[in-house]
Amino acid sequence: MSLPRALFVCVGNAGRSQMAQAFYERRGGEARSAGSRPEFELHEPVVEAMRELGISLDGRSPKPISKEDVEWADVVVTMGCGDACPVLPGKRYVDWNLQDPIDLSVERVRPIRNEIARLVEEL
Repeated sequence: MSLPRALFVCVGNAGRSQMAQAFYERRGGEARSAGSRPEFELHEPVVEAMRELGISLDGRSPKPISKEDVEWADVVVTMGCGDACPVLPGKRYVDWNLQDPIDLSVERVRPIRNEIARLVEEL
């Protein structure tokens, strides 16, 4: 069975949604990620925490939410982006209540990373 196309959305697209996209792609799914207020670059502790698991986020950069991404996706997973995410009929929406890893050390990012990995497995 193929996995649904997933769009992961958070505020900065520099942490949570990037980790979720990477975990989902590792499972063999098609994924995109975006942010309601994209940062300039990925948070380094997030990059480091993923590298510990052998997952590279090299070459990824934060992107804004686009209507095209929402149209493309079968499921839209939001993580704290509030009303900024476009809602289209016929799409499945899931909200994950996760702490934003901005300004956190890699030690404090790890539990967030692990929770995202668990949620992606359940998606």
